[in-house]
Formats: sequence, structure tokens, C-alpha cells
Amino acid sequence: MLNREVLESKLPQQLLANPELSLKILSDEELLASIKATLEQNSTNELWIFAYGSLIWNPLFDYLERCVVTLEGWQRQFCLLVPVGRGTIENPGLVLGLEPGDRCQGIAYRIAVDDNLEAELLLLWRREMIVGSYIPTWLTAKNGSREISVLTFIVNSQHRAYVNHLSREEIVTSLATAKGFLGSSAEYLSHTVQGLLAEGIEDQQLIELDHLVKHQQRQFNQDLS
Repeated sequence: MLNREVLESKLPQQLLANPELSLKILSDEELLASIKATLEQNSTNELWIFAYGSLIWNPLFDYLERCVVTLEGWQRQFCLLVPVGRGTIENPGLVLGLEPGDRCQGIAYRIAVDDNLEAELLLLWRREMIVGSYIPTWLTAKNGSREISVLTFIVNSQHRAYVNHLSREEIVTSLATAKGFLGSSAEYLSHTVQGLLAEGIEDQQLIELDHLVKHQQRQFNQDLS
């Protein structure tokens, strides 16, 4: 599983630097510049991070508090191909991105704005921003009647890893079969579903996908036996 040690060692960068992938890897200097530019856009004295995928069940950064929030006009989708981590070059996996849509419930984390902020955010940027497939964006989320300005990572629809043409069958097959050094895409999906359910959030689209993926895996195992 992805942990702080993996991010600190820059192992993902090393694996993504494979010439076969032809990906632009952002340096720490470029990531720090992105962090600075992003923080300059924050109009509040607090810093909240919105989690809609793996940050729900594996945030890695330190936080002061967390709460369930809703984003209107956005939805999570399996729309990013990953040839490393949750898949391989031969069989890329899929991970979630946030793109325009109906609504999305997730978790908002408030992190301390102190001397450790840059170091904490650098690890987050190494995780989310290393190849530029996401765009750090400030959005307004709701926790009951309270509005919170949250920093989230929306999908970069111009990135080569972005896919919006896959059929449901293709998505299920990718999730059911792809594995990488961080684990399988099926585990990523299952952990996200369970993480959401633990917070009382039922994402029916993800729950249905999880059932379909598990069914395909069972059928595949039966065919092998």
C-alpha cells in the first residue's frame, strides 16, 4: 500500500520515468511552485482538503479534523488510466477523477497551517500531481448548512491519461484485472466503497461497479479451476 515512506523515497517518480511511458515528471521545484500558486488562491485562513477516492481511506497527511461534505456539480468517475501503481504498461488500471456532473459526497480534512505545511503538501503533490493528470482547484463544499472552501484535485481532461470513452464493460474488465506495485485496481475500488460506507455515504455507481468486478473475478477463477 502507498505510504509516506514510498512518497518520501520518490519511488513513484522513478517508476513513472520509464521511457516507454513518455510522461513528463514534475520535479520537486515544479511541485513547490504549484503549491505556492495554489495557496495564493486561498481566500480563507483555513486549509481543507477534499477527498473523493483513496484519500478517504489512506490520506497519509496529518489533519486536525474531518467531516462529510457534498460538492454540487461534480462527480467522481473512473476516468484516469494508470500504467504504474494500480496497473502496468501492458494492462493499465483505472483510478478516480473528479469531473463536472451531478454531486459528489466525500471527506474534507482540515490540516494545520503551520511550519510543517509545505512538507505535508509536498508529499500530497508528489502523490496527486507528479504527472499533471489532476488540477488543484478550490471549490465550495457543504457540511449541512455550513459552507467550506476545499482544495481538491479535479481531473485534467487534456492529459493523455484521461479517458471518457470506455464502456461499462471495459471499465469493469480493467478494474478486475489490472495490478501494479501498489496493488490492484479492484482493491482501490473496494477500499473506496468501504471507506465511503464507513462514513454513511452510499455511492450506488461505485457499489454496482464493485459487485460487477467481484463477479468477473469469480468467473475468471472458476474458469481456471
